[in-house]
Amino acid sequence: MTKYGLIGYPLKHSFSKKYFSEKFEKEQIQEHAYELYELKSIEEFPTLMQDRTVLRGVNVTIPYKQQVIPYLDRLDPETAEKIGAVNVVKVEKDGTLTGYNSDYLGFRNSLESFLPTAYKGIKALVLGTGGASKAVEVVLQDMEIPYALVSRNKGAGVSYTYETLSQEVIESHLLIINTTPLGTYPNVEGKPNIPYEFITNKHYCKDLVYNPEQTSFMRESERRGARVKNGMDMLYGQAEASWKIWKK
Repeated sequence: MTKYGLIGYPLKHSFSKKYFSEKFEKEQIQEHAYELYELKSIEEFPTLMQDRTVLRGVNVTIPYKQQVIPYLDRLDPETAEKIGAVNVVKVEKDGTLTGYNSDYLGFRNSLESFLPTAYKGIKALVLGTGGASKAVEVVLQDMEIPYALVSRNKGAGVSYTYETLSQEVIESHLLIINTTPLGTYPNVEGKPNIPYEFITNKHYCKDLVYNPEQTSFMRESERRGARVKNGMDMLYGQAEASWKIWKK
């Protein structure tokens, strides 16, 4: 039996096990399984990875996309090293561990299909500065979309705290991307603390959360006329990219 899986905490909201289990059955991939590994601390990671002849790779989610890096032997320079976060770990043929990031491709494809063709000149607000935001930042840089980071606390690279978001800031940033886990099932009423009253029908509001299908962030934004999109297609994209990494 060859195993793959997902590490993170908590994992009740994850779609990965269902996705890969259905993929293995549909494509008749025999003797493969995908499991959820809920780690209360990243320090449990080495124990999990002891038998690398069976467990051949894992996806990484909140809160370990950056914390896992010191436990790896190398980072893929084109993805994980550039982004500074890992969401795919591959067990190489020699047993060493390489970190990749498949969020980049998943998010870029999702964003390009969401924005209008003539998106040049649009500016973005990125809500959150955790591991999930890193791929988003690199995609925005590569698409030449200026952006500002928003966090609860002022820190390196942070342009605004939630308390300092004004009408002028919201109205001048027509793309708003939620990279925080706020609103994720089962805490579906959670949402970033932004002044939604200043969102208009000119805004594009993208949530990386995929469960529930419509988050509180999306609902509040859509009420003001904004176009909204959840993280489901990004999730499918990064999952397929993960599989390609593991099998190459």
